[in-house]
Amino acid sequence: MQSDDTPKVEVRTTADGSPTLYVPALNEHYHSHHGAAQESRHVFIEAGLRPLLAAGLGQRPPLELLEVGLGTGLNALLTLKEAIAFDALVGYDGYETTPLPGETIAALHPQWHSQPALSLAFTELHEAPWNEHTAISEHLIIHKIQEPIQSAELPTGFYNLIYFDAFAPEKQPELWTEDVFKKLYDAAAPGAVLVSYCAQGQFRRNLRAAGWLTEKLPGPPGKREMTRARKAL
Repeated sequence: MQSDDTPKVEVRTTADGSPTLYVPALNEHYHSHHGAAQESRHVFIEAGLRPLLAAGLGQRPPLELLEVGLGTGLNALLTLKEAIAFDALVGYDGYETTPLPGETIAALHPQWHSQPALSLAFTELHEAPWNEHTAISEHLIIHKIQEPIQSAELPTGFYNLIYFDAFAPEKQPELWTEDVFKKLYDAAAPGAVLVSYCAQGQFRRNLRAAGWLTEKLPGPPGKREMTRARKAL
């Protein structure tokens, strides 16, 4: 049940037919209204995960991934789909401060009905206990963590890939600071990649101040640019 202090959300269909959530209190969508699934594929899979899997990461030991903003689990499920294609294993730590209520999860589930394996994974992902490691399949181990990334104790030099999928800087400015990106930099392994839909100038400056090497890439439909950052080897 959704508590009184949980932000109300609405399920909305985006331009590519995939659903996203809208938070009226923030006037913010979880994903692009131009296409939720295509944005996630473009930013997180094609610019982040796929090149690392193609380079051989994830072939036991797992590719270690951290997501800031687990949200609907869309990025996690698309990650699972890509890991299956490469026969790879991904360890997935997803940070989220506001878990979705059951009725919202139920409303999102039908999008996966045409893909039985991912439909089952959607259920298992959302039923997995918080703050425990759960094997969704032989290709994905999920660790849902209900804690702000600012206060989390992260391992040093551990993660190969970071999905930075927080709400926009003007909506959650406390997450887009140099201190947060320095924390993520310290937690990243040499050669690690961070990807985000955001291309704001101050965001990139904060990344560089924290030690990341940044580049701008073409964005998904509706966005001119996105950001990919790397930690030097």
